[in-house]
Amino acid sequence: MPPRGPRMRADAAPTVIYDGECGLCRQSVDLLRRWDRERVLRFVPFQDEAAVARFRIALPALAAAMHLVLPDGRVFAGADAAPELLRLLPGKRWLAAAFRLPGVLPLARRAYAWIAARRRCLVRGASPR
Repeated sequence: MPPRGPRMRADAAPTVIYDGECGLCRQSVDLLRRWDRERVLRFVPFQDEAAVARFRIALPALAAAMHLVLPDGRVFAGADAAPELLRLLPGKRWLAAAFRLPGVLPLARRAYAWIAARRRCLVRGASPR
C-alpha cells in the first residue's frame, strides 16, 4: 500500500474509517478509543455510507484496510496509518518513532496485508455488534 493517498476534503477531526463488521477491526478501534483519552479521533465504520461518502474513498479500498483521514485531507491506509495514529495519541507518540527505523514500515505493511487477507478467519466466532 502506498504511504499516502490523495488529499481528501478536510474534516474537523482525524477520522478512522474501519470495517464495522470485522471483530478484529472493532477490537482495534476499541483499543484506539481507550488510548484516545483526549477524544481526538472520530471513528466511522465504512458501512455508514453517508458518513464516508464525503471522503471519496472507493469501497474496495475501505473494505481492504483501515483508513485515517487527517483534517488537512491526507489519507493513510493500513500499516501506514499506524505511526500517524500514534502521533495523535498522548502517551503513545513515542511508539511512532519505531516506524522510522529502517525496515519497520515495510515489515508492518506486509504483516498488515497478511492479517487483513485473513481477518475473517482470524476472528471466527466473534459475533458482530
